[in-house]
Amino acid sequence: MLYYLFEYLDKHYQLPGAGLFQYISFKSALAFVFSLLISTIFGRKIIDKLRRLQIGESVRDLGLEGQVQKAGTPTMGGIIIILATIIPVLLFAKLDNVYIITLLVTTVWMGLIGFIDDYIKVFKKNKDGLKGRFKILGQVGLGIFVGLMLYFSPQVVVKERIENPLNVQTQQLQTVNPSSLFGKEEKSLKTTIPFVKNNEFDYSVLINWIGDDYQKYAWIPFVLIVVFIITAVSNGANLTDGIDGLAAGSSAIIVLALGVFAWISGNIIFANYLNVMYIPYSGEMTIFISAFVGGLVGFLWYNTYPAQVFMGDTGSLTIGGIIAVIAFSVRKELLIPILAGIFLAENLSVMLQVSYFKYTKKKYGEGRRIFLMSPLHHHYQKRGYHESKIVVRFWIIGIMLAVMSIITLKVR
Repeated sequence: MLYYLFEYLDKHYQLPGAGLFQYISFKSALAFVFSLLISTIFGRKIIDKLRRLQIGESVRDLGLEGQVQKAGTPTMGGIIIILATIIPVLLFAKLDNVYIITLLVTTVWMGLIGFIDDYIKVFKKNKDGLKGRFKILGQVGLGIFVGLMLYFSPQVVVKERIENPLNVQTQQLQTVNPSSLFGKEEKSLKTTIPFVKNNEFDYSVLINWIGDDYQKYAWIPFVLIVVFIITAVSNGANLTDGIDGLAAGSSAIIVLALGVFAWISGNIIFANYLNVMYIPYSGEMTIFISAFVGGLVGFLWYNTYPAQVFMGDTGSLTIGGIIAVIAFSVRKELLIPILAGIFLAENLSVMLQVSYFKYTKKKYGEGRRIFLMSPLHHHYQKRGYHESKIVVRFWIIGIMLAVMSIITLKVR
């Protein structure tokens, strides 16, 4: 909203400083600062309110050290992250941008699903929360919405780099206007395959066997893939939220890396320099990402050990949904197994544990386990590691994975 106000003041009254709001870097910095202030200052008030309403975590006794002491800690703290993200975005971003619209809808949609789940757990005293099929249905619904938006919106386009279209000498390319090195805006289902030369992949080839008009139906496999990845990443974030600071810290690292991709993909100069796909209008996501990171960092102020608040499903499902949507928007969803490797490991640990237990129970009459406990972070707790050490080491691994993801811009 402030963006439109200062745009008007700059255009009609040439107000000094109003032109700064035309720069994504300036607006992103403001969004981060505002988000951090909201999450730290008003976060304290929200935590106190949750405590007065007796919205506390009910903890199952799993035999983990320090677990019983966490009972009664306020939950639903994901509200802090959501408010700290949405308010700066509404103030500083272009609200008619398709990527901003999609991310705002994702935030509210997944936040609502998580809130209902937490509400049932806290107020209905049902530890299972929202039934799994309804949770999956909500994630599928969001995946369909996001997939259709990214496929049909006229703003979602790419510009492919043309190799030396002006036939100038290599040393002269630096003086050429970057816009002349890219083709026209076009609708495309191309994405990026990491660590591969000529690393673009078009989803439409998945159905080229149906006939010459296969591209008319290319949106179908694309939407299905969007649904699968959004569901997987949001559930992965949910499973990761098991010890103080793990989900919020790991997510902040992942989102920062995605912010680098959004900045580069949405800036024609950087896209030209790194020889990557230029995605017009996507740079505006940097404002959302900055606000989101500010909200996560501010939430960590209260969520690090010993946690004064838990994010609950209100936060974890929202975080996973946002990460998946940003990855699709910058055409880096195939990087998720690397970039969000912590989420993947947590997901796989549960799947392997459950599958192996059922298999051995059927074969031997007694279920056996691969890990002492799943998700994976609980395995290390059972081995005697303090949860702070587990969290910091997971963060370090997350940073390594983020750096590895970013270098795919050049290593291919």
